[in-house]
Amino acid sequence: MQIIWRLGKAFVKEIHDDLEEPKPPVTTLSSLVRKLETEGWLDHEAFGKTHRYFPLIAKEDYRKFSFRDMMDNYFGGSPKELLSYFVEEEQNVDAEETAKLLELIKQLDKK
Repeated sequence: MQIIWRLGKAFVKEIHDDLEEPKPPVTTLSSLVRKLETEGWLDHEAFGKTHRYFPLIAKEDYRKFSFRDMMDNYFGGSPKELLSYFVEEEQNVDAEETAKLLELIKQLDKK
C-alpha cells in the first residue's frame, strides 16, 4: 500500500521494481495486490490483460482503521493499555517524547 500511495497508480511490475531486496516473485506480489483489491483497498484500470492499480482509501483513513484494529485486537480497545505498552515495553521513548505525551494527555483532559 505504501508504494501505491506514493506512486498514485501502479502496475504490479512497477510495485515490484520499487521493492527492496529480497523481492518476492512477481506472481506472489500479483496475488497480494489482487487480495487487497478483493478486500476493497484497491481498484484497477484494465489495459488489455494488464491492470494498473490505485488506492480506494487514503493513507490517513487506512492508518486510522489499522490503528483502531490493532488497539482493539491487541490492547482490548484500551488507550491506557496501548500507551502503557509503549512506555513500559519500548525502551526507545526518551524524556522529551514522554513530556510531549504528557502534554497531549493534559490537553485532552481539558476538552
